[in-house]
Amino acid sequence: MNMSMDVSYTLVTHAVEAMLDKKARDVTVMDMRDVAGFVDYFVIGTGDSELQIKAVAEEVRARLHTQCGEKPWHLEGADVWQWVLLDYVDVVVHVFSPEKRAFYDLERLWGDAPKKHADPTGLLHEGGLRTSGGAG
Repeated sequence: MNMSMDVSYTLVTHAVEAMLDKKARDVTVMDMRDVAGFVDYFVIGTGDSELQIKAVAEEVRARLHTQCGEKPWHLEGADVWQWVLLDYVDVVVHVFSPEKRAFYDLERLWGDAPKKHADPTGLLHEGGLRTSGGAG
């Protein structure tokens, strides 16, 4: 991976905060380091409408640019707003409609990946997400 773990987790933290600020539901962080060779983390959230999905994705993009100086290497789904993928190489952010999230079910597909769920305060809870520097 190209980024250090500290940088990757900083992106994760800011992405989670941005998603929660725009009221995304079921925000989940998946630690992909031991199950996939192409990414360190998935950050997944759900928006209830195309307008909300757009707002969440745009807030993530703006926040990671202003707070971390990062722009997505690749962006997909900005034409239909059902599943927006912001690819930061080592961190991939997914913003789904409820239907697309249920259909693709990344949490089941990558079931071996440790997961944490964000509560409204931004704290991440549940099993086994390894972080560096004591974050999370």
